[in-house]
Amino acid sequence: MKPATNIEWLGVPAASLDTEAQRAAQDRQATLTKPPGSLGRLEETAIRLAALQGTPRPTLDRVRISIFAGDHGVAAEGVSAFPQAVTAEMIKNFARGGAAICVAARALGAELEIINLGTVHDPGPLVGVKDQPLGPGTANLMTEPAMTDHQVALALGAGRHAAERARLEGCQLFIGGEMGIANTTAAAALACALLGAEPTDLAGPGTGLDREGVAHKAAVIQRALDYHAPHLTSPLEALRRLGGFEIAALAGAYLACAHMGLPVLVDGFITTVSALVATRLQPQVADWLFFAHASAEPGHAAVLAALAAHPLLDLGLRLGEGSGAAIALPLLRLACALHNEMATFADAALSAGVKSIGRPAFQGCVQRLVVWSIFVRRLKTSRSFQWFSKSPIESRSSWRSVIQSL
Repeated sequence: MKPATNIEWLGVPAASLDTEAQRAAQDRQATLTKPPGSLGRLEETAIRLAALQGTPRPTLDRVRISIFAGDHGVAAEGVSAFPQAVTAEMIKNFARGGAAICVAARALGAELEIINLGTVHDPGPLVGVKDQPLGPGTANLMTEPAMTDHQVALALGAGRHAAERARLEGCQLFIGGEMGIANTTAAAALACALLGAEPTDLAGPGTGLDREGVAHKAAVIQRALDYHAPHLTSPLEALRRLGGFEIAALAGAYLACAHMGLPVLVDGFITTVSALVATRLQPQVADWLFFAHASAEPGHAAVLAALAAHPLLDLGLRLGEGSGAAIALPLLRLACALHNEMATFADAALSAGVKSIGRPAFQGCVQRLVVWSIFVRRLKTSRSFQWFSKSPIESRSSWRSVIQSL
């Protein structure tokens, strides 16, 4: 591939983590009124976010969700359970606010934008949709490169500009999503090329293929890999030949987020393949990525393993659209809230007493509190709770009966 004149920015190094904020967050975690490590990965998440945001008290009040849509020429090979016209129809659905990601964004108070990078069927001008057409979808990757040099550069740039908009508008987290019939075929082909994996291991049902459909999909991917094999000399060339407009845009967005210091929550299979491309182009990008969930697409596990990624959720999701990341967002927000709002031992006036006696004694205190709560609960449900309306002698008898019931 001849180098394009407008992709030099891909070589910009990722922003550095703030180790001072990270240490301050670790110190705060050590003083919160809980046993150390008892909130597991939520503690780790809060500390990571502190290092990424450069503050001991990270927050995720403003979140941007950018959905990139585009068609794929390989759809002509019958690798999807749905016709290609669905891509344009889903863009219309996004504009109407009827898609799953639209519902999730509203519920979460997240900012949502839709970018149409090029479809076979033109959805027309739509309110809330940014039209940045790179062509009527990609070429058929089974018989030719999916994108030209110019198209892949523009797609990467579209992702970069989406990330820049989010950063300039004060967003604290970026979520990328995608829509494009046959894009799981492109993603699986690209992952096979980057990982040296077999199509039969990474090809999945996508929009709902049966076993025969998945086998056919794997065969199409194998033919594409055979055709392009002599030219797959770099991650960028693999992206150009086997990827898609939205896959490239997501990779560009992740790279730009890392450059600018904007944390990313990666969605499912397709977006993780884009993350793989981004980290192959700039390894430090990995520091800026959280992974939302383990997709039901079989190829996702291999890509996650290659990235040494540990997703937050495993719910059998495979919708795309950034929906899995949106579903995981409350976990990140809760990690921040717990970190920022829990009392410290000093706040609770427990520091000198509890910390000095160590964890076993602390656990003993907790156990006594549990026993007391059980006592109060049973007291309230006991008939003997009528003690307050009785004489002092009768009340003492009622108390004894409650205590004996414990």
